[in-house]
Amino acid sequence: MKSSMLSGKTALVTGSTSGIGLGIARSLAEQGANIVFNGFGDAQQIEKLYTDVGSEFGVQTAYHNADMSKPAEIEAMMRFATEKFGGVDILVNNAGIQHVANVDEFPVEKWDAILAINLTSAFHTTRLALPGMKQKNWGRIINLASVHGLVGSAGKSAYVAAKHGLVGFTKVTALENAHTGVTCNAICPGWVLTPLVQKQVDDRAARDGLSGDAARKALLLEKQPSGEFVTPEELGALAVFFCSPAGDQVRGVAWNMDGGWAAQ
Repeated sequence: MKSSMLSGKTALVTGSTSGIGLGIARSLAEQGANIVFNGFGDAQQIEKLYTDVGSEFGVQTAYHNADMSKPAEIEAMMRFATEKFGGVDILVNNAGIQHVANVDEFPVEKWDAILAINLTSAFHTTRLALPGMKQKNWGRIINLASVHGLVGSAGKSAYVAAKHGLVGFTKVTALENAHTGVTCNAICPGWVLTPLVQKQVDDRAARDGLSGDAARKALLLEKQPSGEFVTPEELGALAVFFCSPAGDQVRGVAWNMDGGWAAQ
């Protein structure tokens, strides 16, 4: 049911054309926020996506195709949001990529790309969003880290390094703005069945000769004690909580929603 808690606010969600980002964008739109979408995909499908979300929730939506590895494009996206909606009240740094290989075999260009998109892009969006938020004395910065911002897994050095870095960046941003109405927090999901994770399921199925279902179960039970995927809708509800008055004093947390993964 549509609510008006975030009516008049604008949320920019990076990597929001699918998966977690889309789930969070929908949850914020349901609360009345206007949404700036960002991400890759088929142009016609993306246009339908953001138009449909706008119609479904009665909010204004827009899209910018900034490549999150390129600071100049991030700057253009932030200018676009300001011109279109007067600024960004809620910034969700969700864009992310993955590559799996051991450190001594890790392609240097993949390391650089993962650090750029999963960590450095959040610095650029945040530095550009903060002045407007501080001027209004209200803002929410939500960084999608990962349970890999809290623990490690073999083969994921770049991703784990970037996500740990993002948790640290979250804490510093929160502290620097602690006396203002601007909060910064990180969400640390475990396994969520997104296109990124589906690729890992498919790779495991091919490697081990498993069915899709068996590969999904094996992936989950290896790390996530609940044996269930976290859903984008659950993550969206947590983002909405951070944006609510009840979240005013939630500052600098790394909140894991991981089916018990980090409790082990």
